[in-house]
Amino acid sequence: MISVDDFQLEARAWLAANRAGAPRDYGAICPPDLVEQGVAWHRKVHEAGYAGIHWPVEYGGRGLTPEHNSIWMLECALAGVPPVFNMVGLVLTGGAVLKFGTDEQKAQHLGPTVRADRLWCQLFSEPGAGSDLGGLSTKAERDGDDFIVNGQKVWCSGGRYSDWGILMARTDPEAKKHEGISFFLCPMDLPGIEIRPLKQMTGEAEFDEVFFTDVHLPAANLLGPLHGGWGVGMAVLTSERGHIGTSVIGLERRLESMARLAEGRDLSAIERQQLAALISKGSSYKAMAQRQGPIASTAASLMKLGITEMMFETSMLRGDLAGMDATLDGPDAFGMLAAPGGRIAGGTSQVQRNIIGERLLGLPREPKA
Repeated sequence: MISVDDFQLEARAWLAANRAGAPRDYGAICPPDLVEQGVAWHRKVHEAGYAGIHWPVEYGGRGLTPEHNSIWMLECALAGVPPVFNMVGLVLTGGAVLKFGTDEQKAQHLGPTVRADRLWCQLFSEPGAGSDLGGLSTKAERDGDDFIVNGQKVWCSGGRYSDWGILMARTDPEAKKHEGISFFLCPMDLPGIEIRPLKQMTGEAEFDEVFFTDVHLPAANLLGPLHGGWGVGMAVLTSERGHIGTSVIGLERRLESMARLAEGRDLSAIERQQLAALISKGSSYKAMAQRQGPIASTAASLMKLGITEMMFETSMLRGDLAGMDATLDGPDAFGMLAAPGGRIAGGTSQVQRNIIGERLLGLPREPKA
């Protein structure tokens, strides 16, 4: 097996030779307008041996370690390119199928997924559940060899271009809310599935709503134990976190961008103080990320909450510095319109505060209605 250090040199050299053909680093989810370019980049990455790095060779991976994969993520962040096409497919779906899938499910899904011949979306969030995934109400009722699915999902990234989705649905309405959920692999072309782009106030439609009306989902598509979907989902979401090096690089670039707000502007004393305070906050979050190490902890909620609020305040300050022009059009206006979404994406600020209060500070749990 190649050492981590040698692998890093190999990956760095390959990226230097090929990064010119990559799309911009769009993050975890490819936006709809970059799908074709993103898939082409992923297939090039796969052919070079950098997709599914720590997957078994028999399923299209390279058979290396999670440390090798983390180094690839780090080098891609330094190069400013996406490491793979879609984290939902390679990280969440791939991790779930590798850990909980039957031999048939592994053979059916892993090869096409690692090659980007099969694209995936995540069908977790719902309008009535907010960030409380355990409160989902989409039902999957057993009917012979099928489950009949009814309900609605929202904030689905990539729904309109995905072939399959990972779906969490309630299979036992009488059980406690975390104990009656199952995890499914769902083809997105089944009759009864309707996908609608979700218009944002920025004018974009990055996300989708997905409606299920009497959808017949084969029981063979159940992943893991019946009613055990909460454990499947949480195992996958937590086991693939902790790419701290990449988050630090992203934060450093945000801080550099914030510092450039002062260029060419005659800032008042108050504006200089506001900008300096924001940069100081960001530097403290960078130090926290470096201290956390590779294992996710409640410090992740501190960083999520703090960085979200810092970026919101930065967008508002950018608008103030731009003056009346910022109320019309352009990047400053767009930034102000997009900023509130950061308080929702990836777990709301309210949920992060609950996690910090209950798990880090030891405060009493929030009362349940």
